[in-house]
Amino acid sequence: MSGLVLKLAPNERVLINGAVIENGDRRSKIAIRTPNANVLRLKDAIHPDRANTPVARACYIAQLILSGDAEADEGKRQLLLAIAQLALVFEDEASQTALREARASVEEGAAYPALRRLRELLPQEEQLIQARRQ
Repeated sequence: MSGLVLKLAPNERVLINGAVIENGDRRSKIAIRTPNANVLRLKDAIHPDRANTPVARACYIAQLILSGDAEADEGKRQLLLAIAQLALVFEDEASQTALREARASVEEGAAYPALRRLRELLPQEEQLIQARRQ
């Protein structure tokens, strides 16, 4: 089986090319065979009110691209700019690797892998914010 395979929990929701799909009462698998389909697990989605930090805003931009709520070229431009700005702040090797991989994904037109890599930075960003407040 080629393509993306989603394993969904009971009643889990997923956004596929702008359509919200809700799983039934049992676990299931869905194979997405269309190349470059926009897929977003709604449990991973960031509410606009929570996109209040640089990493969360970058994640939100990726999410807008995936949901079709952002024009692809403009969303890509904004996301690449956000990643470049984050690269100036996150200096450790693991973060730089995540940002390089996110940038490569965006350049390839793959917003979901970029979102996944950016989400990895959220806990570290929270630590930096907490340290700054002290």
